[in-house]
Amino acid sequence: MNDAHGRTISYVRLSLTDRCDMRCRYCMAEDMTFLRRKDILSLEEIVALADAFVARGVRKIRLTGGEPLSRRGAVDVVARGIGRLIGNGLEELTLTTNASRLAEFAPALFEAGIRRVNVSLDSLDADRFRYVTRTGDLATVLDGIRAGAAAGLKIKINMVALNGLNDDEIIPMLRWCGDHGYDLSLIETMPLGVIDDDRQDRFLPLTKVRQALDEEFSLLPSLHKTSGPARYWDVPDLGIKLGMISPLTGNFCESCNRIRVSASGKLYMCLGHEDHIDLLAALRSGDATLFDSAVDQALRLKPKAHSFDLSQPATARHMNVTGG
Repeated sequence: MNDAHGRTISYVRLSLTDRCDMRCRYCMAEDMTFLRRKDILSLEEIVALADAFVARGVRKIRLTGGEPLSRRGAVDVVARGIGRLIGNGLEELTLTTNASRLAEFAPALFEAGIRRVNVSLDSLDADRFRYVTRTGDLATVLDGIRAGAAAGLKIKINMVALNGLNDDEIIPMLRWCGDHGYDLSLIETMPLGVIDDDRQDRFLPLTKVRQALDEEFSLLPSLHKTSGPARYWDVPDLGIKLGMISPLTGNFCESCNRIRVSASGKLYMCLGHEDHIDLLAALRSGDATLFDSAVDQALRLKPKAHSFDLSQPATARHMNVTGG
């Protein structure tokens, strides 16, 4: 699958649900309206989407939400469905989670073929974690992370850098990850959806963070690459990798290889644009030609870049709709 700008699209982020058991301040408003159950893809349709995309050349799928493990049957999607594609066209199946239910599902996820998970964790202070997430319990999340590692899953921590909120925790978080063998990715906050906090006040440029980290650690440019947008550095002092995702200070659109599908079957070509193609009718028609035509139309319309401006949301939809 190639878009109009010559980029090969080989990575799909499939949302299992827009619901989440947390309400992170940079992601959602406190009061949210979620999709009705009848308006979301069935588990069988999610698997059918994965089949169709792999047949088109997709090599990596990430399951997202909301919180994907809050969807009943999420593990069955992996164990009885998408997992069987690994080694049969699909090179990797991964998951992004807040780890609130990872302790329960980690062994089954590993058995079904998942080897890596990204865990959203913005603070190691219980009170601050509760404030950022509004509802999250740090002890439960840490239990989930430990259970995931014990089950054999490679853990990467995703930390959104928030000015005046967790900027003093970035270096301690990196050291904590080093102590446990977890890689860390730092992420700039993105203007998606209307939230209660002021994103301009909370924005922390990773260029500034990098300067502070250079004073504490030897950061070496890494040859490590994933299908995602992070740029990586080796941290030999700690034996881990540090990723930085900087959509505002270091636009990564020229190498974008991703599309996103919401839990309602809408294909979003760019995280920072509202344009989408509705795949649901094509999928439910059972006509592969209609599905391929819809995907081809999306590829033609995929924009060259996003244009984030912290003074106003780039999209009406919140991050939970397409999983970031």
